[in-house]
Amino acid sequence: MPHPIIGWEHESPVPNHTFNDFLSSRDGCLFFEDLDLIQMLLGGREDQGLGRLMTSPLEIVYLPMIRQKIATLNDIFASVAAETGYAGHFHYAYASKANTSEEVVREALNAGAHYEMSSQVDTDIVMMMQNAGRLQPDRMVIANGFKPAGSGYARSLLRLKANHDNLIPVLEDLVELAPFIDSDQHFELGLRLKCYGHRNHNTKTPIDSGNSRFGMPIDDLWQAADIIAAASAPTLKLLHAMIGSQITGEHDFVSALKPAIDLYARLRQRHSQLSIFDYGGGIPAPMTLNFHFDYHEFFRQLMTAFIEICGRYDVPAPDIMGEMGRYTTTEHGAHFFKVLTVKNNGSTLPWYVIDGSIMTSFPDVWALGEHFIVLPLNHLDKPFQRVQLGGLTCDSDDVYPPKTSVSPLFLPVETRDLYIGFFCVGAYQEMLGGVRGSKHCMLPEASELVIDRNSDGQYQFRTIPGQTSNDVLRNLGYPVG
Repeated sequence: MPHPIIGWEHESPVPNHTFNDFLSSRDGCLFFEDLDLIQMLLGGREDQGLGRLMTSPLEIVYLPMIRQKIATLNDIFASVAAETGYAGHFHYAYASKANTSEEVVREALNAGAHYEMSSQVDTDIVMMMQNAGRLQPDRMVIANGFKPAGSGYARSLLRLKANHDNLIPVLEDLVELAPFIDSDQHFELGLRLKCYGHRNHNTKTPIDSGNSRFGMPIDDLWQAADIIAAASAPTLKLLHAMIGSQITGEHDFVSALKPAIDLYARLRQRHSQLSIFDYGGGIPAPMTLNFHFDYHEFFRQLMTAFIEICGRYDVPAPDIMGEMGRYTTTEHGAHFFKVLTVKNNGSTLPWYVIDGSIMTSFPDVWALGEHFIVLPLNHLDKPFQRVQLGGLTCDSDDVYPPKTSVSPLFLPVETRDLYIGFFCVGAYQEMLGGVRGSKHCMLPEASELVIDRNSDGQYQFRTIPGQTSNDVLRNLGYPVG
């Protein structure tokens, strides 16, 4: 299996070159679409509307990418539905846990996404977005997460229902039924099948046999569906069947879903108001330069499976919902650092030490051995050498590539005023690292530059200041004035 390609893999300079859909090298400098990245840090070239220079470390939030991702997937579904004659609709839901920043949620809702949430605080975000006119009454709010009777989350959902009727609590366990069954409000409910996690999809192993804390086993799910049907107010609207995260093959993804599709069709025979199949999240997103997942083929196989299986049971094919968190936000986020020094201490490769932390900025590198794209912002027209990166913390895990990686990292030999960027880091990394929290070795959080484009294509910029030393100390309880 080829290793993840995380950057330029040659000692020769980079010619004018396109790395992926949005990153390209032009005359030794790196561009994000048409945005000259190094100009924002060093100047010396035409300003694109920012009007001043930024300092590193610097986080980049590129909002147009969120709108592009949502529009692209909606267009692909519509195209495949026309090809296959699929009658159901596609409901694009944004999974807020991937990045709950206000500007990200706002852009996803502005682009037409429904809202998927997982905690009590999310209900406050829904109310704020509703009051601001971002969340329209026709948008579904899908409430995942544990919500047993008496919990603050369950109580918040009961209150939210009075303000946003298009709310679908997705139940994980039989103990979650009571608040919504007993409510005098008419709830449309979802049931989550226990099918998350690794299992052998090529055997007859039951889909609910995995070791997972998510969802109900099949017998409990049938019981929950019958309880809902017998109640006077609620109805069963949605079946949730998330089978894993980042399954990288279209055929494997759909094959793993087929037992859940079969279950949907059998449920639909007995529960006529069931109309949405939610495959959850986990749809792959590009984080490396050799990523490949054919979204068109994925939807073609998925729709074909629904047409065949639902036809077998003589029930209509459902609307399909995806909870896209990683897919929506991965590519909109980047993080820039300056190379402070090169340390040659007899190690296998020279250490390029940056002015920030890898493990606190991108926790998945340390925790999961995850790979992200790393490219220089300047000096691309100079010779390269294979290197390793070190962060500023006093931790041996603050390195890149991950310790277990076989992917080579090449950066320019010229390190005077060398800036590098980590790209495709917009999903989960900021939330896992703790927004405005005090981090390992008390390194302050970087400033953010939020970038948008108006209808004329002109860039618009907004700066969110980073932490000061006093901010870090105050978080830890020190008496700072």
